[in-house]
Amino acid sequence: MQGNRGPQHNHGHNRQGEYLKTDGPNSNGQQPETSDQTNPNAALTLDLQSFRKPGEKTFTQRSRLFVGNLPTGITEDDLEKLFAKYGKASEIFINKERGFGFIRLETRIIAEIARAELDDYVFKGRPIRVKFATHGAALSVKNLPEFVSNDLLEEAFAIFGQVERAVVIVDDRGRPTGKGIVEFTSKPAARKALDKCNDGAFLLTAFPRPITVEPMEQFDEDEGLTEKLINKNQQYHKEREQPPRFAQPGSFEYEYAMRWKALMEMEKQQYEMVDRNMKEAQEKLEAEMEAARHEHQVMLMRQDLLRRQEELRRMEELHNQEVQKRKQAELRQEEERRRREEEMRMRNEEMMKRQQEGFRSNFSENREQDMMMHMGGHGMGMNRNSLGGNSGPANSAALAAESTPMMAGPGNNMAVGGQSGFPRGLPGPGDYNKQRRF
Repeated sequence: MQGNRGPQHNHGHNRQGEYLKTDGPNSNGQQPETSDQTNPNAALTLDLQSFRKPGEKTFTQRSRLFVGNLPTGITEDDLEKLFAKYGKASEIFINKERGFGFIRLETRIIAEIARAELDDYVFKGRPIRVKFATHGAALSVKNLPEFVSNDLLEEAFAIFGQVERAVVIVDDRGRPTGKGIVEFTSKPAARKALDKCNDGAFLLTAFPRPITVEPMEQFDEDEGLTEKLINKNQQYHKEREQPPRFAQPGSFEYEYAMRWKALMEMEKQQYEMVDRNMKEAQEKLEAEMEAARHEHQVMLMRQDLLRRQEELRRMEELHNQEVQKRKQAELRQEEERRRREEEMRMRNEEMMKRQQEGFRSNFSENREQDMMMHMGGHGMGMNRNSLGGNSGPANSAALAAESTPMMAGPGNNMAVGGQSGFPRGLPGPGDYNKQRRF
């Protein structure tokens, strides 16, 4: 990338990826002589891609620089040209009245390079101050469980807003210290996380120990306190009257120095006692929590057993109700079947009765007709009119009643024309045969 004109600095890289600063400000903070201090001679090429880690977030608060002691009348364009060598900036702000500004570069490493090269750089006649800006959206997290990683910490705090960085602090052996840092992209998200965690109990794992969240204390551990930054007042000169030394035994200094040491030792013991008490209290709380958890699980199991028993009882009631319904349905079906069979039997008996009555009436009519035919066919001049007028059922019944006594029966032996069972004077079956012979 070809940058705009900026400070005359060259960079080289060693095998470990560290940058090598050359042609920068010398040890006493003076800029090498150039024809134009605000416009160094060479525009250098800086490979910005080599300063970016895989997956690293860019333009975060950690790559934001504070630029102080700016010359009067400087503009944002001037500040952008000054930092153009380090890539395009995403934020440029200048307070012209107070002479300071902010600029945000792409990555933390690039910002470190710019800070190292431009701090104390003489810009338009004034040595500027360049250092990392205070991160206003950073939080300190304590009481972290043992198995919380950077990824889990970021995932947990992402519910409050966009997280730029989440780090679990470890010791020199890589063991977690129970502390961490969470940096948001905006102050409202950090304020929301701080309020929510202080008002409630925010748990990150199954272990029911809430974390504590506090505003991040900002320390300038990169530079520290240089001699030129100390306020050289009267107290400063009084304190600096004597150089560093060991107090001589028996002297005034030694006596009070030892008393100070005893006081500090007492403070240390008090802190150790507090730590022991806190550790014992934590162990006791963990034991109580484990017992309470076991009791809670037993209670849940008992409640679940009672619930299952209640469900089983309801299922049995439903089953009994269903069985009762089926029995009632079967009884109704059986009654319906018996009723139908009874109706069918009664219909069959009625039909048989009607058939028998019809057979008897038909038999009586046929017999009456046969008798009339026998009586009318003998040639004695008897017909229906001679037997009493018009023929009909009444005449037939009268005729049958008159002829009944003359029928053969027990004790009646009638022989007319050699035939029995016929009225006297009426021809019998044998008479028809005799007449046919003649």
